[in-house]
Amino acid sequence: MLTPAHIAAAIASKTKTKKKHFVAQKVKLFRASDPLLSVLMWGVNHSINELSHVQIPIMLMPDDFKAYSKIKVDNHLFNKENMPSHFKFKEYCPLVFRNLRERFSIDDQDFLNSLTRSSPMNSEAQGRSGARFHTSFDKRYVIKTISSEDVAEMHNILKKYHQFIVECHGNTLLPQFLGMYRLTVDGDETYMIVTRNVFSHRLSVYKKYDLKGSTVAREASDKEKAKELPTYKDNDFINDGQKIYIDGENKKMFLEKLRKDVEFLAQLKLMDYSLLVGIHDVERAEQEEVESEDNEAEEEGESDGGGIGTPPDSPSNTLDSTKPLSPGEFDPAIDVYAIKSNDSAPRKEIYFMAIIDILQHYDAKKKAAHAAKTVKHGAGAEISTVNPEQYSKRFYDFITTILS
Repeated sequence: MLTPAHIAAAIASKTKTKKKHFVAQKVKLFRASDPLLSVLMWGVNHSINELSHVQIPIMLMPDDFKAYSKIKVDNHLFNKENMPSHFKFKEYCPLVFRNLRERFSIDDQDFLNSLTRSSPMNSEAQGRSGARFHTSFDKRYVIKTISSEDVAEMHNILKKYHQFIVECHGNTLLPQFLGMYRLTVDGDETYMIVTRNVFSHRLSVYKKYDLKGSTVAREASDKEKAKELPTYKDNDFINDGQKIYIDGENKKMFLEKLRKDVEFLAQLKLMDYSLLVGIHDVERAEQEEVESEDNEAEEEGESDGGGIGTPPDSPSNTLDSTKPLSPGEFDPAIDVYAIKSNDSAPRKEIYFMAIIDILQHYDAKKKAAHAAKTVKHGAGAEISTVNPEQYSKRFYDFITTILS
């Protein structure tokens, strides 16, 4: 027989568990200064959790390339200081992108943690027609705003892109597309796509170039050069006397990947893409690390001690849970676009190189731009707007000349 004391104890324990449950929920508050990012974090969390209950199909069906999942949230009280009260979240082709993540050896739980554990960070990079960029807090992924035309183009190429990734076993210089979403906040629709970061999550890039193999108007503007990490272009690369020093084996593998990739893009009638090149200077990074450690030591000497250790499940620990890497070393499973400089290079460098911005279709607008630029610069000029076959050949030929 239950005494009143038993009942009171039972109620108390229930309340306690409820409280505990509520505290656990609080960890999942998606705090971001931008409500859009809070919605993205919430949506990715929701979608990956939902997908974890969906069986992995033996093969993808044609309908999976047209499918989407969407959810509408109307809740005035829910997490109000961080989240809008009303929003919609739509994920395109969830099963296809899950399959792509798997083929790129990205675990869904890791992907979820990278995008939701802490708010994505704003990047000063500005894309074509004002696209905004963010990187996940651990710098592994890039989140880019895209246009509805880009979404349509993505749907156009997704089936062939997926097939290509299957055939090359994910071994490509093309963007690794990992998720595509539509976020609706206050009636405004924003489209976002998530890709793997071309650059490293731990090795800093001190110089970067966007190369198209074209020389007409291909130099960084003064405004660009004023940035902390400007994006230089083809003429800057040539004028800097820059070269990519990689050994014969790496060069052969890189060019083989590049050739297959650009042939594929030409077949899809895509053009105007670039090779993004980031250069990490090993000795410079070592020097900067020594200097920052000296500064930290000085600051610690001035403080009253009592430093707080890193909690066991903190991001920095999970990221580098494998053996610690020495300067200039990288994990090829994470930094998939990285190549070391060869032994005879003037400086010890790591290069990060990948093809970006592949969603430009050679349509009537591009053909008109080609005609106008040809009139302006002459038929022989190396303008960027040319037909896809010509573009891919010129792009490939140019890249072969920059490898030393």
